[in-house]
Amino acid sequence: MNEPWVVRVPESVHRQVDEHLFPGDGRPHAGALLAGVASGGSAPRLLVREFIPAVDGLEYVPGREGRGHHRLTATFVRDATLRAAENGLAYLAIHPHGGVDSVGFSGDDLNSHERGYPALLDILGGPPCGALVFASRAVAGDIWTRAGRAGVTEAVVVGPRLQFVRPSPLAQAVLDPRFDRQARLFGDAGQAVLGRLKVGVIGAGGVGMLLTEYLSRLGVGHIVAADPDRVEASNLPRLPGSRRSDARALFQGARWPDRVRALGAQAARPKVELAARLAREANAAVRFDPIFADFREPSVAAQFTDCDYLFLAANSDQARLLFNAICHQFLIPGVQVGAKVGTDPLDGRVLTVHSTARIVIPDRGCLWCNEVISPGRLAEESASLDQRRAQRYIDDVDVVAPSVITLNASAAAIAANDFLFTVTGLTRENAPLDYLRVQPLDRDVVFDQPRRDENCPESSLAGRFGRGDGGPRLPTFFRG
Repeated sequence: MNEPWVVRVPESVHRQVDEHLFPGDGRPHAGALLAGVASGGSAPRLLVREFIPAVDGLEYVPGREGRGHHRLTATFVRDATLRAAENGLAYLAIHPHGGVDSVGFSGDDLNSHERGYPALLDILGGPPCGALVFASRAVAGDIWTRAGRAGVTEAVVVGPRLQFVRPSPLAQAVLDPRFDRQARLFGDAGQAVLGRLKVGVIGAGGVGMLLTEYLSRLGVGHIVAADPDRVEASNLPRLPGSRRSDARALFQGARWPDRVRALGAQAARPKVELAARLAREANAAVRFDPIFADFREPSVAAQFTDCDYLFLAANSDQARLLFNAICHQFLIPGVQVGAKVGTDPLDGRVLTVHSTARIVIPDRGCLWCNEVISPGRLAEESASLDQRRAQRYIDDVDVVAPSVITLNASAAAIAANDFLFTVTGLTRENAPLDYLRVQPLDRDVVFDQPRRDENCPESSLAGRFGRGDGGPRLPTFFRG
């Protein structure tokens, strides 16, 4: 039996579909969606890239069966399927039915699928084909592959608010009394959404550890975190829940010879293990996957491609590039979050201090479009230490940037609030999605409006957008 599918739809495309299928005239309308495919993770996913509306009376006409049944013309189906095949995409026919919260296919619908979809699979040459039927607040699917057919468990509308649309309403969840106070903000349904989510945290340092605690205490059901580092004594003031024993601090003092200090450092606890302990102490029911490895390794990055939301709490441009690529290629909302202190290299004076949260969703916020990723720094990070010294990228490898838990907490709280209001649907429709910088030196908050490059190689239709498994290779930096 085939696994049921999840459909992910950018908000801009969903708006086009809704306006075309439900214009308020009471008449039937139809069209097609072209979608990338992602097969890894807990469920196969169809990643909608674009909507092709069918012209009423010309491409969507009364069916031969009568009884008010309509059909897409053979010409429309052929052209849309060939367009999908040329781009390695799935083809999905769509039309509406009556109803509000529940919907399903008619017998005529299913009969037409059985007549036509085997041939469409041959034309597509690998990707699925199928159909979605919409009510005003429901969607059902019939997805065909060479291995068989399966339904759709839900469609996720990805935008400033996540919307979860299903064939019929879920059974009422039983609220865990521990979450009673927060559920008074976003309701039992919102708490149930949190419990079903898989959230990725990239980096388990000062910001990532705080995010881990926030997410687990909020009741997120599944957290996956990656970090290649171990706890050091200098980390302890910034890592909630950390202990001296995690850093093997007893063996890190100056009185010990270098060999003993090195053995102590090698025996220190991985940061992701500390994160797992922190999460499980906060919420024993959480599923926490600690990955003691670099996010930039291909096998590690792959474990984040089926998340419902991503937090980037690592500060390299390579990590930013990869995070940004996953967000757009797999239609996953996320936020790049961090805190930074800039000092004068000559006398150490503090010049700038800010905490930052940059929202990235498929329709906006691309870090590449907004020059948050520097090609120069990417080249620098790819060079060896000796190469960097020779090219004067760095003067002193032992210089460590200042870091304070309160600055990290400011950034993490902003990002966690954005996540919470996004996934529970509380964010207002007209809320801006500007990048945000809190500057405590000036007691100021700065909003930077992100722009979008229609030809961006990362976030546009010409680039990675919604390509899933069929897209460009992810920009990992450990290729073996």
